Amino acid sequence: MNVILLEPVAGLGEAGEVVRVRPGYARNFLVPQGLALPATSANQKELQARLVQRSKQLAERKGDAERLREILGDLAVEIRVKAGEERIYGSVGSRDIADAVKAAFDVVIDRRKVELREPIKMLGEYAIPYRPHPEVTIDLKVTVIAEA
Repeated sequence: MNVILLEPVAGLGEAGEVVRVRPGYARNFLVPQGLALPATSANQKELQARLVQRSKQLAERKGDAERLREILGDLAVEIRVKAGEERIYGSVGSRDIADAVKAAFDVVIDRRKVELREPIKMLGEYAIPYRPHPEVTIDLKVTVIAEA
């Protein structure tokens, strides 16, 4: 089944592209989530109008992301966890990082845009990339320390 992507989808394509996917994936995930529309001629005409509007929104979002980079650029976040010698009990994930940024700086970030390849399981300092916009990357300085 051919669909038109309305939003960038990892591993599939960028907004505005026509891609071929399995019917169940389109019907059960992409269309209900608002990520895609079936590729019909009427939807393609509508897409052109949406792309013009989307380019304006992306320009605004990029400005917001750059301002966020100025705010969070040199700041560091501390996350206190229960730990043994060097290993922690459990792990620190993207949700924990987003919650720590909110608590420390009163700035809400989207946890899904924190690019944490795998959960943090050791004490130490980490530079975690956060991508609020496809063209803007912020390196969050995260320090995982043991509770007293």
